[in-house]
Amino acid sequence: MAKSERQKLVEKHSQLNQSDNLKVVSHVQREEKDSDWIRHTIMLEGIDVPFIYRRKQQYQSLKGARVNVTYYRHVEDVAGIEFETMKVVRIKRS
Repeated sequence: MAKSERQKLVEKHSQLNQSDNLKVVSHVQREEKDSDWIRHTIMLEGIDVPFIYRRKQQYQSLKGARVNVTYYRHVEDVAGIEFETMKVVRIKRS
């Protein structure tokens, strides 16, 4: 059986995680300052950490959709306080 693209990614990068069939409860798209990128932030059902990715353009809202997502954990230190986010590498509708 041939390995899928996501299986190859997860095996190659040990920090990557894969979750399937998760429901999107919130999807916010906003322009980044001094950039032509759009920052997408999604919240998934049962998970209290935002999933963030960037695209060159806006997309149809994923709110209510089920998605498969490949991501890794990212921690930012802001004024001495740690903020956890998930940096999305790949996202697809289930």
